[in-house]
Amino acid sequence: MNHTTSAAAPQRTAAPAPGAGRSGFPRRSVLAVLVCWLLVVFDGYDLIVYGTVQGSLINDTGWGLTKATAGTIGSMAFVGMMIGAVFAGRMSDTWGRRRTIIGCAVVFSVFTILCAFAPNAPVFGGLRLLAGIGLGGLVPSANALVAELVPEKWRSTIATLMMSGVPIGGSLAALVGIPLIPAFGWPVMFLVAVVALVVVIPLGLRFLPETLAPNPGAEAGGTAKASVGFGSLLRAPYLGISVLFAIGTLVTLFAWYGLGTWLPNLMQLAGYNLGSALTFALALNLGAVAGSVLTAWAGTRFGPIPTAIAAAAVAAAALVVLVTGPPVAVVYFMLVLAGVGTHGTQCLIISAVASHYPAHLRGTALGWALGVGRIGAVAAPQAGGLLLAAGLGVNSNFLAFAGAAAAAAVLIAAVGIKIKKSTAVGVSNV
Repeated sequence: MNHTTSAAAPQRTAAPAPGAGRSGFPRRSVLAVLVCWLLVVFDGYDLIVYGTVQGSLINDTGWGLTKATAGTIGSMAFVGMMIGAVFAGRMSDTWGRRRTIIGCAVVFSVFTILCAFAPNAPVFGGLRLLAGIGLGGLVPSANALVAELVPEKWRSTIATLMMSGVPIGGSLAALVGIPLIPAFGWPVMFLVAVVALVVVIPLGLRFLPETLAPNPGAEAGGTAKASVGFGSLLRAPYLGISVLFAIGTLVTLFAWYGLGTWLPNLMQLAGYNLGSALTFALALNLGAVAGSVLTAWAGTRFGPIPTAIAAAAVAAAALVVLVTGPPVAVVYFMLVLAGVGTHGTQCLIISAVASHYPAHLRGTALGWALGVGRIGAVAAPQAGGLLLAAGLGVNSNFLAFAGAAAAAAVLIAAVGIKIKKSTAVGVSNV
């Protein structure tokens, strides 16, 4: 892990952002991180908002949606996110973080707004796919930029805290939906993205610095340019850990986004009204916010890998408890723990990836892990709908998501074992 210090430091010095990479935390860096966080909040809102309107789309639009087709539409944004994460991470390493971040924010804001005017399900699904490209590209690009702007001792903590923006955005979607959907209908939920387009993106244009990864060969005092791109991740010494990070992200996102997409509808099917169902979604997302803070502290103290294993195990246990039909107060508490565990695990994986790759591969590595991981996010809404359509009931969803969280704990443990073995034989590149 220590190898990243020498690789990252020259890049921070070379970046044009005032104060980037110094031992302190300059004001402009703080403002840039804050803008990135605000964009991640809207990223989370625009993503989770579908879960808040899903019941309305099924019951009120006349589009003829079933639970299975609603799950398919829910998956469309995640298909776009998979595309966006893979390519935006690579682009941010080649033509700059700032351009990539702003471009992704414009894309997801514009196409989210257009969802409010969709005349039918196919158009709506297509717009969600296009919005998803921007949603998926923002997170790896923003994390790569933040890793370069903050002092190394703060890198893991700030990266984890910044990801709190996703569940905060999801919490806002639930809070906004409780009064607005009954009063104005589902389209108004997508018009909230106007705020990102006219307020936050201009702030990004002003405060985000442009950075480009320098020639890695020059960092070492040589002239040869080191290999960059996905091919570098899929050969020694990165292959094994790249695969484990990607699959660990896949199962974690399966659990997190499966819950985010289906929870309000699952609770309605369990007999709760829309308002109550949305408060359960709020509990999940507030737990995820708390998870971002808790895992930032625990990850700094105990390391991101051990903390991620514990977080994933907590999420799996909490979801299994839900299957037993506990009292309402226990349901709320278990959903908070599920939010802490699932989102916290993903934050810690991102932190570990950002710390275990050199600067010239950081954006690409984050894009790889999150891009492959989006397969889980694509599959989760579809799997949830198919399980319900097959008559397996609400608990089948909770068990599926619990199994994914348990698998994440095992995979992250394998990452830790591989890192220890690599360290033991003197390989410090991963």
